[in-house]
Amino acid sequence: MKKPTGTGRIVADKRNFDQAPQKRQKQSGGAPGKPPRRPRRGNVVTRGIAGFVSLVWRVIWGSVWRLGLTVALILFAASFYYYTTLPEPSALFDGRARGSVTMLDAEGRVFAWRGETFGMVSADKIAPVLKDAVVATEDKRFYRHLGVDPRGIASAVKINMAAGRGPLEGNGGSTITQQVAKLLCLGETFDPIRWKSEADFEAECRKSSIWRKVKEVPYALAMEAKYSKQDILNIYMNRSYLGAGARGFEAAAQRYFDKSAADVNAAEAAMLAGLLKAPSYFAPTSNLQRAQDRATVILGLMHEQGYLDDKQFAEAKTQPAALSRAAAARAGGYFADWVMESGPGFLTSETTEDVTITTTFDQRVQRAAERALKRIFDEKVAPGSKAQAAVVVMSPDGAVRAMIGGRDNTATGTFNRATQAKRQTGSSFKPFVYAAALDQGYSPNDTVLDAPLTINVRGSGPWSPQNYTRRYSGEVTLTRALSQSLNTATIRLQEIAGRDAVRRVAQDFGFASDLASGPSLGLGVSESTLLAMTGAYAGIRNGGTAVSPYGLVELRIKGDDQALIGQAGGMGQRVISQKAAGELIGMMQQVIERGTGTRAKLSGRPAAGKTGTTSSYRDAWFIGFTGQYVTGVWMGYDDNTPLKGVTGGGLPAEIWQAVMAEIHDGLPVETLGNFAFDPDSAVPQVVSTGGDGAADPLAAALSEALGQPSPQGQAQPAPVEGQSLPDPGVQTPGGPPAFPAETVTSGPEAEMPPPDADDALTQALRGIEGVYQQ
Repeated sequence: MKKPTGTGRIVADKRNFDQAPQKRQKQSGGAPGKPPRRPRRGNVVTRGIAGFVSLVWRVIWGSVWRLGLTVALILFAASFYYYTTLPEPSALFDGRARGSVTMLDAEGRVFAWRGETFGMVSADKIAPVLKDAVVATEDKRFYRHLGVDPRGIASAVKINMAAGRGPLEGNGGSTITQQVAKLLCLGETFDPIRWKSEADFEAECRKSSIWRKVKEVPYALAMEAKYSKQDILNIYMNRSYLGAGARGFEAAAQRYFDKSAADVNAAEAAMLAGLLKAPSYFAPTSNLQRAQDRATVILGLMHEQGYLDDKQFAEAKTQPAALSRAAAARAGGYFADWVMESGPGFLTSETTEDVTITTTFDQRVQRAAERALKRIFDEKVAPGSKAQAAVVVMSPDGAVRAMIGGRDNTATGTFNRATQAKRQTGSSFKPFVYAAALDQGYSPNDTVLDAPLTINVRGSGPWSPQNYTRRYSGEVTLTRALSQSLNTATIRLQEIAGRDAVRRVAQDFGFASDLASGPSLGLGVSESTLLAMTGAYAGIRNGGTAVSPYGLVELRIKGDDQALIGQAGGMGQRVISQKAAGELIGMMQQVIERGTGTRAKLSGRPAAGKTGTTSSYRDAWFIGFTGQYVTGVWMGYDDNTPLKGVTGGGLPAEIWQAVMAEIHDGLPVETLGNFAFDPDSAVPQVVSTGGDGAADPLAAALSEALGQPSPQGQAQPAPVEGQSLPDPGVQTPGGPPAFPAETVTSGPEAEMPPPDADDALTQALRGIEGVYQQ
């Protein structure tokens, strides 16, 4: 038998090899051609739960990416729409609905603003430290986000909820870009049909809600796509309201520090940035210390974020920002309100343009007047007193230099007692009576009877004015009658000169209110404002020519060379002769030198004036002048409560003296004219009234003791210098009164206001003795 040939390897049975896998599959129970199944894990319950979770996840995942895609498309579409509506950045800087009014004093310096002032400044002209302060305060990741900061929103929500507030109450987590979107009201403009007022429109724009926040997102993204970061920051810094009527950082820097936003230092920048949170609350003009404390917090943020090194931080903390002199003084609030009212509304309170008004205001005089008024009230008035005072200072030509409309000189838009309050003038009206007589040719040395007087007033019956002291001096010169504010002598003079003449003189001098028609006219029962009365006295001071008080010199649109409105007041028509005015000035000097106004005397400086006290002491006045200024002072209560122990010769005279002493400090002495007054010739004789007039036996006895003749009291028919004027109030036996009975209205005119008195006892003694004591 042959041996098999080959390599000697054992060859496997091909048939058996091919069939081996099939046998293994059958043994394992698997289907031919499929991999073996994995054994199932868990029971039926666990497998059911797992299947349900898997199904839910598939549904959610499928919905989320579809919803996300939908939201993304909507967001893109909204952002694209806003993108197409956004204008150039510079068109968004000034968002005010109305313009502003900037007021300049007589030297061209800004002292007051009205409306919302605005000063545009570009990003390259803002101090870098100011931009850093804003970013550090409002949005420290401003340069890294795309308009919305999820981290900031989450942090704000956490802070609000931890403080017990709603998630969107308090801190909103808005970026600077989102705040700009809110300032722009998402591109909406004021629609008078939709909103009742611009205030309602702005309130709607500032309203914080979830839907409002959602709408801010696409607008913010659109701005980030269209504008650079510097553009967005520039819009924000120009449109933000920063208190005290300042819109934008340039206007605020000018308002508080009297400098440009390009020149502020770190401390000032921190104070300005701190205003963004609550402009009115943190305004340095409201509370400087509070504003400085807020600025310290901002400086800390700037230091933490690397905008200030240790040295800069320490320096800014030790040298906090301070207000400019004009901002700290806050002078001229009442004056500015008055000027606003004197101009046309479309160029002042309702202007849509930025307007500049040059005025007559003098900041030095205003501050001096405020200091003087405060000092007198601090020293002489009981703490907590609600008594008010008003002061007006003007030049003799009517240019108003200072105005105090009440004791609170920091407020604006409040009741101005210098221009709006009409009060009875009392004896401060008497110079008009004497002006009328002097203009008719009477002399200061002519005499008039000071004695009891009764006038039959048609419809009211007998009217009997009385002197304050209830004493009478007999025949007195006109000078003494005015300086001692003698009522019966003044009424007699009024009836001699004629009420119509007195009324004409008062009206021509600027007493514009309705004047009483009865005999009480001469005792100041008519009403006037302090401004009008001071202007009338200015007419006396400048030689008898009326003046119209004014504060506006010119008004122009900002940037224009041509003025739209010029000066409207000043010198007017002649009212009385220069001779009569000079004589009246000399008589009014005696009021201060020897009469009821001695407390107003200025050391070494000629001055003239007149006191005034009204019925039941409700109003007290002192108005007077020097060579440089005419000043009026009023004092009283807003509710007409009587003043306790105050007459025009008391506190008002002291206030006047203090104000005039302050404002004349350093000024040369000027005379009041060439009128020469001889005190010796002014000493009146003590006489009896004669006729039906009541005589004063004690005065007659004193007259005899003084060696003075006792005249018979016969009236002279004509005004001859040095002689008596006829007595219109004495009825001759069997004859009618020297003037016809008049009809006057009842009420204040029938109530006799007392004259002024420095000291009641001294006045009484002077009335009895009939002589002056220096």
